[in-house]
Amino acid sequence: MRVLVIHQNFPGQFAHLVRTWSERPGWDVRGLGRDTAPGLPGFNALTRYAPARAVRSSQHAYLRQMEAATLHGQATARAMLKLRQTGFVPNVIVAHPGWGETLYAKDVFPDSRLVHLCEWYYSANGGDVGFDPEFPVSFDTQARIRTWNALHALNLTHCDAAVAPTQWQKSLHPDIFHSKIRVQHEGIATHELGPNPDATITTPSGVVLRASDIDRPVITYVARNLEPYRGFHVFMRALERIQRIDPRCHALIVGGDEVSYGQRPPSIRKTKSATASNWREHMLTQVKLDPTRTHFMGRVPREQYLQVLQVSSAHVYLTYPFVLSWSLLEAMACGTPIVASNTAPVREVMRDGENGRLVGFFDTAAIADAVIQTMHSESANVGWRMQAMADAQCYGLSMGLSGYDALLGLSPRHATKAPPAFDRVGSF
Repeated sequence: MRVLVIHQNFPGQFAHLVRTWSERPGWDVRGLGRDTAPGLPGFNALTRYAPARAVRSSQHAYLRQMEAATLHGQATARAMLKLRQTGFVPNVIVAHPGWGETLYAKDVFPDSRLVHLCEWYYSANGGDVGFDPEFPVSFDTQARIRTWNALHALNLTHCDAAVAPTQWQKSLHPDIFHSKIRVQHEGIATHELGPNPDATITTPSGVVLRASDIDRPVITYVARNLEPYRGFHVFMRALERIQRIDPRCHALIVGGDEVSYGQRPPSIRKTKSATASNWREHMLTQVKLDPTRTHFMGRVPREQYLQVLQVSSAHVYLTYPFVLSWSLLEAMACGTPIVASNTAPVREVMRDGENGRLVGFFDTAAIADAVIQTMHSESANVGWRMQAMADAQCYGLSMGLSGYDALLGLSPRHATKAPPAFDRVGSF
């Protein structure tokens, strides 16, 4: 079996799949990723690519994403042509096509089965856009995202099969494509996760916080970056209320200061020469928090991140209707008490009063009250935590692997005959 795995940030969601497939006897697994991709330790079959140029500043705003996708697709096609010249013709290509990498995959390998991870399809209603009234949507935005969907629709027309991590993410795609999309989460390492009563965390200021310390309960918040898409602005407002009511609790806040999704904060003048350059700085101008009990950890290594979850007395997960974070599933697998937003697709994995608490995304008072109740109801939380741990097993690596193995299924049409020869590749 020959498999080509493509992800701009290789390995992305495919790390476990790549490791497992590449260890199987008789399997030849190759990877394609951008020159900036982190790579996978121990996997030495990664080819890197880079777009030939940047998107032109003069390009129409609606078309910049499509131009970027074309540049990525062209660069990836060049890399695939070189792989083909070495004799490598994949039976199956598994790819995240969201940046355009597979636009020309079928032109290079027409008989390879192409499986797309369809993570997102833009919508002006029912998704992230227009959800938060603090960030009203203009007609210009609606028109722009409709144009952006040209890439995603094109990806769905030429792939052989597609996969979405949740039912809700699948539902965002046009009905005409639903028969092509299978719901299958890629899986998390549930076998490595669980409670740790001995877990401790030392904050940047030197405070040591421990699991099950009833005298200093710990509230946790985790995101790749601290931003509104993951409810950071709402969490900070709720935290102000929590600290006012409970003088003993501490907050561990994990995440970077960049922007993964959405927009940067408005310029808030702090001094004559400085402005708030990120959402953390911006929100600290909006709320009053106790700095001795508020610990910004930045981005942390995985081992420390898991300890953050394990010392938590109440983990807050807030999100727009958007891609489900692995961190929620990992918190469930760690048996962490969870207070989460009652938004899609959170409702697919969390059930209020059964495996955690669900609250309105914008209801800071309800969030604060739920966190306080959760922090001080250790015995009452046991059943929820056990149920969350059990539910998380449905998203284990073995489940993800078996689902993706099924997607690899070959038909006679996908037998690896030689691809057509190009008389001239030219300056493609």
